[in-house]
Amino acid sequence: MRKLSQAEVMFCTLNTHKVDMDKLLGGQIGLEDFIFAHVKGQRKEVEVFKSEEALGLTITDNGAGYAFIKRIKEGSVIDHIQLISVGDMIEAINGQSLLGCRHYEVARLLKELPRGRTFTLKLTEPRKAFDMISMRSAGGRPGSGPQLGTGRGTLRLRSRGPATVEDLPSAFEEKAIEKVDDLLESYMGIRDTELAATMVELGKDKRNPDELAEALDERLGDFAFPDEFVFDVWGAIGDAKVGRY
Repeated sequence: MRKLSQAEVMFCTLNTHKVDMDKLLGGQIGLEDFIFAHVKGQRKEVEVFKSEEALGLTITDNGAGYAFIKRIKEGSVIDHIQLISVGDMIEAINGQSLLGCRHYEVARLLKELPRGRTFTLKLTEPRKAFDMISMRSAGGRPGSGPQLGTGRGTLRLRSRGPATVEDLPSAFEEKAIEKVDDLLESYMGIRDTELAATMVELGKDKRNPDELAEALDERLGDFAFPDEFVFDVWGAIGDAKVGRY
């Protein structure tokens, strides 16, 4: 079997060879999960007329410099362009290379494009056939490796540092993370559960939106979150605390 180089891999999915954005490999895998690599396929260049402020794209990235389309809103500007598909990697906007950019940087550039103008997207679609690159099994000896005790443990992979086994979020944290992730998509056109989890962790003990804003500025200042977004995040965390889902 031909070995894949890291540069060929656009993203990976868990337990399916399909381009299924609900099955993206993020920071957590189970010990018996299959990992499928989706590699670069055909390149294409598409002209888009920005007739509305919102293009209808949700952007994510693989953590290694490739941003790609995670979701296309039905009826949106992009939805009417058949050449653009979920899973396409965004290589450049108007000739500006985006390799190495995070998803929120790409989303910001798209949002800042002037309405009523045409811009050019350079895209790479995933190949239609995939190679399975890894499989993890629970074949270790009893008693070896970390013990998960409560059964609510997960193996978390990190871009920096070793993999660790951590407790899963509480029910409140899970719901708060989901709501904050929805807000990230609404305001910024991205979905990032790890970022949402960080924001919930920063905000769950804060007494008011100002304290949350200070914590976000200190830890996540590069995002330059608008005040109304921070206020909504504060409200989402508060709602989850009292069970208003």
